Amino acid sequence: MTAQLLKFGPASGLLAGCALLFGSALTATAEDLSQLAVGQRLLEENCARCHAVTRIGDSPHPQAPPFRTLSERYPVGQIEEALVEGLSTGHPDMPEFIFTPAKAAAIIAYMTSIQAK
Repeated sequence: MTAQLLKFGPASGLLAGCALLFGSALTATAEDLSQLAVGQRLLEENCARCHAVTRIGDSPHPQAPPFRTLSERYPVGQIEEALVEGLSTGHPDMPEFIFTPAKAAAIIAYMTSIQAK
């Protein structure tokens, strides 16, 4: 039995390690997709009445920029703090928004994913 374990030990360990890494990659991808979905939902619920919140389409409010173009004005990641502390600037009709750090991170992840290249 020991000889068999030694014979297949390193290969089995390599296979197990690959399976573990592949499984972790799938989990990370699922978590990333979940965060993107949360960010998209939050923007649809809170911002879509004025802003275009997807990769296509015009903003319903003429003074509200499409979110996919925000990176043309400033680094999108820099607004995360403003989302947590209270975002109250923008077009004249824009209400103040305050999000939890987790929700702000999800919003930034989604917004980053839709930026025009």
